[in-house]
Amino acid sequence: MTREDWKPLLALIPEIEKTKRFGTRYGGEENDDGTLSMPYMAPEPIVEQFIKVVYTLSIIIPFDWMSWKEGTKIVSDASFDFDTLDLITKCKLITYIVRQDRFNEGFLVSQFESGLMLKILKSLEKEVLSEKHS
Repeated sequence: MTREDWKPLLALIPEIEKTKRFGTRYGGEENDDGTLSMPYMAPEPIVEQFIKVVYTLSIIIPFDWMSWKEGTKIVSDASFDFDTLDLITKCKLITYIVRQDRFNEGFLVSQFESGLMLKILKSLEKEVLSEKHS
């Protein structure tokens, strides 16, 4: 991909930086009839836009993300230096986070709220804008 190809994703960075809340959890309360409503996460528009962009750009890559122990370790390390990773591994991390959200609703929103997704995107931006990706 060229620098130009990455622009739709990189253009989200300023919007992500300005966003205070990335999703709202609803449900989980007891209804009038005594049943519980199932809880669910409603992502904010910036998260929905992010998902659309990463799928449109084919950043979500096919690999066995469920068995990828390195990804689990990286996502769990708040002080991880994403600049040590290559472009493919950053795309694998994005894939891991987006796919994990299917099984752990709210996981993607939590990665935005913690600042982890922004760190990944800023590191990706540095690499894409470097001379080797012109």
